[in-house]
Amino acid sequence: MDRDFISVLLIILQLIYLEGILSIDNAAVLGAMVSHLPRHDPIPWPRFLRFLQRPIHRLLGGQRPAALKVGLLGAYLGRGSMLFIATWVIQNRWLLLLGGLYLIKLAVDHLGETPAEARAAAAEARGEPLPKMGRTFWSVVLAVELADLAFSLDNVVAAVALSREFWVVMTGVALGIVTMRFAAGIFVYLIERYPVLEAAAYLLVLSIGLGLIVEDAFAWFGYHVRPSDVQRFLISFSILVLTLWYGRSAAFQRLGRRLIWLKRALGYVDLLFIYILKPLSWAVAGLAVLFRAVAQMIPGFRPQAADPAEQALQPKANPGADE
Repeated sequence: MDRDFISVLLIILQLIYLEGILSIDNAAVLGAMVSHLPRHDPIPWPRFLRFLQRPIHRLLGGQRPAALKVGLLGAYLGRGSMLFIATWVIQNRWLLLLGGLYLIKLAVDHLGETPAEARAAAAEARGEPLPKMGRTFWSVVLAVELADLAFSLDNVVAAVALSREFWVVMTGVALGIVTMRFAAGIFVYLIERYPVLEAAAYLLVLSIGLGLIVEDAFAWFGYHVRPSDVQRFLISFSILVLTLWYGRSAAFQRLGRRLIWLKRALGYVDLLFIYILKPLSWAVAGLAVLFRAVAQMIPGFRPQAADPAEQALQPKANPGADE
C-alpha cells in the first residue's frame, strides 16, 4: 500500500479522534442549551415569515430537534469558515481571547446567581408565585451559534496544528462534527435523567474559556501553554464524574452549600458582562425595531391571518392544565 496514503489515513484518524475529544465539550453545552425547549412544539415564526412554519416543521421537527440541527449546521459553517482563515486566526490571538471571554460569559450566566435571581429564589422558597421565565427558541439558537463559533476557534487551531493539508483537515473536522452531533443528542437524554449534568456542561465551558485566555496570555510573552489531548479528556471526564458524585452525595452537597458565595461571585461577574455589553444589546434592539418597521412597509410582509394548516401545527391550549 502506498506510504503517502497510509500517512494521510493515519492523520485523518488522528483528526477524527482529536475532534471527537474536543467536541465532547461542545456537544455537552449544545445539549444543555436546548434541553429546556419543548420537543414537539413548532418554531415560533414572526407573522411575515409564518409561511415557512409548515415546511420547516416537516424538515427540522419541533423546537428542540430543530435547535440541535441548527446547532450542527452552525458547527459545520463555523469550523469551515475558521478553516479558510485558520492561519489568520492563529496569528490574531485576540480572536481566541474573545472566544474565551464569550465562553466564560456563557458559563457564569448559567452557574452564577445575581442578586435579583437570589431574591426570586427566596420568594419561590416562600411559596410566592413567580412569573414564568425562560429563553425563547430564537435566543437559544443565537446562543448556540455563538457557542459554536467560540468552540470552532479552539478546535480548528488544534486541527491545523496537526496537519497543514487543507482537505485532510477539512475531512477530519467534518467527521468530528458528526460525532459531536450524536454526542449532543445523547447528552440531551442524559440531562433529562440527570439534571445535574447541565451544571457539568457549563463547568466544562468555564474551564475551556479560562484555558483559552490563559493560553492567549502566555502567548503574548512567547510561551506556548496548551494541554494535551489526554489532559483535556481527563479534565472533562473529571468534571462530569465529580458533578454526578455531587448529585448523589449528601456530604458533597453540604460542602457545596458552604460555597454559595462562589455562586454569587459568578453572578456579579455575569452582571459585569451585562453592563459591558449593554451598548451592543441596545444596538441589536434598535436594528430589530428598524427591521420590523421596514417589514410593515412592504405589502407582502404585512401581518396576515394564520392559515388553518399552520394553526394545526400550533399546540392546542388545555384550559384544565395547570399553569
